[in-house]
Amino acid sequence: MVSLSTLLHGMAGCLFCAVAALAGLPPAAAQSPSAATLDLSGYHVTFSDDFSTLSLAAQGPGARWTTHTPWHGDFGDATFSDPSPDVFKSTPDGLEIIASKGADGHWRSGLISSAWADNNPKAGFTQEYGYFEMTAQLPDGMGTWPAFWLIGSDKRSFAAEIDVIEYYGGFPRYFHTTEHVWVNGKNQLLRATMPEVPKGQLSSGFNRFGVLITPQTTSFYLNRHEFWSTPTPPEYRQPMYMLADLALGGGWPISGLKSPIVMRIKDIKVWQRDKPWN
Repeated sequence: MVSLSTLLHGMAGCLFCAVAALAGLPPAAAQSPSAATLDLSGYHVTFSDDFSTLSLAAQGPGARWTTHTPWHGDFGDATFSDPSPDVFKSTPDGLEIIASKGADGHWRSGLISSAWADNNPKAGFTQEYGYFEMTAQLPDGMGTWPAFWLIGSDKRSFAAEIDVIEYYGGFPRYFHTTEHVWVNGKNQLLRATMPEVPKGQLSSGFNRFGVLITPQTTSFYLNRHEFWSTPTPPEYRQPMYMLADLALGGGWPISGLKSPIVMRIKDIKVWQRDKPWN
């Protein structure tokens, strides 16, 4: 059984990626002229939420999203809140996740998960293979740490994690994309890239962040232009659920952050191929 600390380490472990970036890890070109454009003909939508109405629950069934991880663990320097209009707000542009600092000096923020339990692919929305996408506007600032990621439903012997985007807002020219397979708290698989974007692109407007998982390849997209593709490990060949969050910290200081901080999510969608996968 994978321990709680394994999953907590899974998010914090991507601090390695940021450190490697600052140490000179060559960045990937997020939108080079030759980048392949995603073709979704031959696919159909299986999940879509534009957050015009909010369907949130603290835990368990009965809502589209739960506001805590299925393993009931927080990470970073802000506490993830139960459903609250102070943290989760529906707007004409979609969902706002609001991080704010209380009078006691403690921060609280928000996370949404499409599943409420591990080791049960029917405990919320999960899907094996297909294209998963979030359209979002991310906050800048040292210490902001928004993310969109997938977790494999089956954690009985390992934890499969795909970080489609982790954005360390103190470094606005880059974001981080990472593949993990955790076994007993250690990375059995760790692959990472650091796409470079024009400064301010991710905070000045909405961008699409996506991953297409097939039996053969796992490919990553910014605004539906491919920037990275890897062989799909066997651990990713299972139903996966989605999480999106506005965390703080991630190894970087938050002392300079001004409350409130807002992450805007226009929509989250998933597609599946019309034909069965081989």
